[in-house]
Amino acid sequence: MMSKIALRGVAVLYLGLLLLAPVAMMLVTTFAGGLGPVLEALTRPAFMHALKLTLIIALIAVPLNTVFGILFALAVVRREFKGKALLTALLDLPLGVSPVVVGLALVIVYGRRGEFGGWLADHGIRVIFATPGMVLATIFVCIPFVAREVIPVLREIGTEQEQAARTLGATDWQIFWMITLPAIRVGVAFGVVLTMARALGEYGAVAIVSGKLSGRTETLTIHVEERFLAFDMVGAYTASLVLALLALATLFLMQRLKPRGSD
Repeated sequence: MMSKIALRGVAVLYLGLLLLAPVAMMLVTTFAGGLGPVLEALTRPAFMHALKLTLIIALIAVPLNTVFGILFALAVVRREFKGKALLTALLDLPLGVSPVVVGLALVIVYGRRGEFGGWLADHGIRVIFATPGMVLATIFVCIPFVAREVIPVLREIGTEQEQAARTLGATDWQIFWMITLPAIRVGVAFGVVLTMARALGEYGAVAIVSGKLSGRTETLTIHVEERFLAFDMVGAYTASLVLALLALATLFLMQRLKPRGSD
């Protein structure tokens, strides 16, 4: 009994020191000067642009990675082909490589002196130090999440219902929409939550490919750094608070979308 209480106490203390205390201090510091400075920070053009750009990048990266993740999971679970083990291992590459390395790799490939960057620049397409490069960086670092959530679900549900539907004359498209997708939607929802959280909070790769140009290629995470380095604590903490609220809103939305009884 005492050991259980001690373990709970250690867990609460751990979470309190690493999560609750920093968040509480951030809230206190943010509103220490009243609501006026916070509202002023929220209405700055640089903040508004950073928020808009962050949402645009997330709204592009999340759907693309969701589609890719579902297709990848279906391929590795429902199909047999050479190199499947290697392909599955490569899926986790973004988790093992530093985001800074990812950003540098994108600069090498898509920069003006890169393999494709020069050709793209000649045709009026700018990737590095522009939104397309930031989207590519975000997509890369978020690749594994949906697939890793859907793969175990597909293995668990098996293929019996799909085979029965195919025997009755259903097409592959009908089987996917009426049987497979409803069965994996909880896994997809969790994957989307993780992808959205990662996209909203990405810094390393995006910082490299964006150039941190204020008012042009500055996301919320970069805006937090820029305000902090400028000793604007209210601006930095306000932007951080907005990021936290966006993450909480995503979690709440996905929780509402989950089917009842799936917990």
